[in-house]
Amino acid sequence: MSSVLGVSVGAGAVRVARPRAGSSAERGAVRPNPVDAFDVQDIPVGERRTEELVADAIGAVLAADPRVSATAVAYRDEQTARAIRAELAHRQFTNYELVPDVVAALEFLEYSGDLQGYGTVAIYDLGASGLSVTVVDTATRQVCFSERTSDISGDYLDSLIREQQIASGRIAHPPDASGLAALDALCRTAKEQLSESSAVALPSTEGLVLLSQENFEALIMLAVESSARMTRDVIQRSEQQVQAVAVIGGCAQIPLVARVLRRWLGVPVLVPANPGTVASRGAAIMARPVQPRPAPAPFAAAFENSSTLAPDATTALLTNTGAVEKISRRREISMAGVAVGALVVVSAIGVSLGWGPQVLEHDSQSSDAATSSAAATTTPSSASVPTSVAPTTDATNEQLAAPPQRQETTTTDAPPPVPGPNTFTIIPGLPPVVVPTLPPLFPAPAAAQPGAVPN
Repeated sequence: MSSVLGVSVGAGAVRVARPRAGSSAERGAVRPNPVDAFDVQDIPVGERRTEELVADAIGAVLAADPRVSATAVAYRDEQTARAIRAELAHRQFTNYELVPDVVAALEFLEYSGDLQGYGTVAIYDLGASGLSVTVVDTATRQVCFSERTSDISGDYLDSLIREQQIASGRIAHPPDASGLAALDALCRTAKEQLSESSAVALPSTEGLVLLSQENFEALIMLAVESSARMTRDVIQRSEQQVQAVAVIGGCAQIPLVARVLRRWLGVPVLVPANPGTVASRGAAIMARPVQPRPAPAPFAAAFENSSTLAPDATTALLTNTGAVEKISRRREISMAGVAVGALVVVSAIGVSLGWGPQVLEHDSQSSDAATSSAAATTTPSSASVPTSVAPTTDATNEQLAAPPQRQETTTTDAPPPVPGPNTFTIIPGLPPVVVPTLPPLFPAPAAAQPGAVPN
């Protein structure tokens, strides 16, 4: 049995989701258990580039399980999509597709039944690097309006906890960047634990991180209300009647977020289980094997087998052949025009250098000879003599008299001139072009007289 893989890309972690064997998600059933239907793994980004981490994660899964037949990667913006596509192409991965993270999240929310009965919803995605609010039509998957800000984010909430702990005197300020990063990670853990407990106490090398749920909510209240105000403004600018708000992302588990959104917006606020992995699970549901495109048949082979094609296909092939012939004829005419233009330029240069009388004198003899031969060959024929009809004097037969015959003159075209060294046939069927003989640019030196003294 084949399997699929879903990947979501975040600023802090790359998440990989796979449907469990025999689960409702793998069978395609509606409303699966969102907790037990998928195996999800979080890979911290750290100092590595996210596109490299995505490629490494996909390569490790494919190497460990050859049953994986399709992969879908959820991305946040086009810049991230281009970087992932380039890295996967460098690794020669082909059987994958890229989907927007909003579409992947909507796919999972609809698949799980959380959005049943709602036509237009707002997706509130609060992650580590920022907040995205998107108004989308669930029926057409069309994004009506979207906006993102980095003023409020999971990292910003972690920094609020850190500064509060340092200001309380229980935590000393870290002396270096590594100590500051370790303290931020500890504050992030405290934030996540406060989603399910009323207080946390986490020891560290710099002291004890001690924080209650009440103090934490008071600390982040202004930031959460700012995010609710932004969500309301986005909904108003979208000019859509939003029926519900779906809260996803790592910070969606904070209970204060849903309460503030309900108070500010007055619509149902939906928080799915494990909201931070919604995009990766939605990408796993959307993963489909990529079908290779058939290679087009060569034109020559198709033309040779045109007898077996349908009449319309044969007509199209013949039309293409005629178009090719027309193009080749146009090229011949273009080359002829270039040649004639070159001859005109050469003649103009000769006239400007004073070669006109010599050229005309040189060509007058051949022109007179051609004229005399043409006159000799053009003789009146017996067929050109008109035949007279005797007029009738009978008035009754005047209308029946045959009309006089028209006089027709038959002429004989002059034979083409005999090709010479200066005669060129540029276009078949047209008269040849005679290039005049140009005198030398510098006259030849006169022969020295015997006994003459050179100058």
